Amino acid sequence: MSSYSYKPRGVCARQIDFDIEDGKIHNLKFWGGCAGNTAAISKLVEGADARNIAEILAGNDCGGRGTSCADQLSKGLMQALDDIQ
Repeated sequence: MSSYSYKPRGVCARQIDFDIEDGKIHNLKFWGGCAGNTAAISKLVEGADARNIAEILAGNDCGGRGTSCADQLSKGLMQALDDIQ
């Protein structure tokens, strides 16, 4: 299992931590952000395919910011997947 930390930009969350094992997301934790939404995302993606989740969440917008915590998670997952290969 590989652990990753991603520093999001343009959102309230300050850091996103997660593990990837066999292409699956585990132990996702947002530091900051909207607690209810980020906790829900963490529960929904546990054990899910990282690449699929990244594709689903890419481009999600929060309040006209052009990004969101979900979009930033997508970017972090893609960066981690690129590092694995």
